[in-house]
Amino acid sequence: MNPLLTTKAETFRSGSDNLEFYHNRLIKLTNGVLLFCSGGEAEITIDLEKHHIIPNTNIMLLPGSILSLRSASPDFQIHYFAYSGEMMKVACFRLDPAFMHFMKENSCYTHTRLETIRPILRMIEASAAIYADKENQFRESIAQNLLQIFFLDTYDKVQRYFTKEQLEGGNRKGQLFKKFIHLVHTNCTMQRDVAFYAEQLCISTRYLSAITKEVGQISAKEIIDEFLTLEIKVALQSTNLSLKEIADRYNFPDQSFFGRYFKKHTGMSPKEYRAKRI
Repeated sequence: MNPLLTTKAETFRSGSDNLEFYHNRLIKLTNGVLLFCSGGEAEITIDLEKHHIIPNTNIMLLPGSILSLRSASPDFQIHYFAYSGEMMKVACFRLDPAFMHFMKENSCYTHTRLETIRPILRMIEASAAIYADKENQFRESIAQNLLQIFFLDTYDKVQRYFTKEQLEGGNRKGQLFKKFIHLVHTNCTMQRDVAFYAEQLCISTRYLSAITKEVGQISAKEIIDEFLTLEIKVALQSTNLSLKEIADRYNFPDQSFFGRYFKKHTGMSPKEYRAKRI
């Protein structure tokens, strides 16, 4: 069972886990999760980025994030507070959108200051207590308030400890690159044309390609293909959709074209990949 999954009946969850469910699997989260490493070490990927997790590392996963556990020490343990997308909207609706973008770009952060660790530990303790109190008629409201307190406190710390340049993504090229990555993450399942993203950013395709080469050392098309391939892998691993249904979902003209595209970027056919991951 996925320990980080919320449902309509259970809009938040809190507890401890070793994330074994995510070992060598790509799981796309439909809800948000706050995690805090209390022991051991692990290697995880969030979307396409690798992260080394050690004690006092805080991990923030927004809805739509793709999580995988690559390896972990025997004593690896995390505390988690999973919450629905609706609960997150209510908790964050007054916060600057740039802050949420910054949090997504910096999803893993290892704390060294006791003053930043203490609020997280208090929230973990409080969320676990209210989750365990099934008879409390106000438990969802309390969980909602705990989440909002956490985001407000984090927002305050970010404003104090990070420069405006760090929050906004450095120079204009860096800002455009981050906006491009966000657009690809949101739209790659339906839009694979570089021109679409250039138009959204109000720049030319040539300039967009130059930015991705300079900032990310990779072409704009390669970034789009990497994100789309990741989404397809998730569908092959975690759904029972037929190959034709997956081809339709991701806007391929037919199953044959879909198969050639996937094999070009992974070295194996969709059927081979699905069989290998079972």
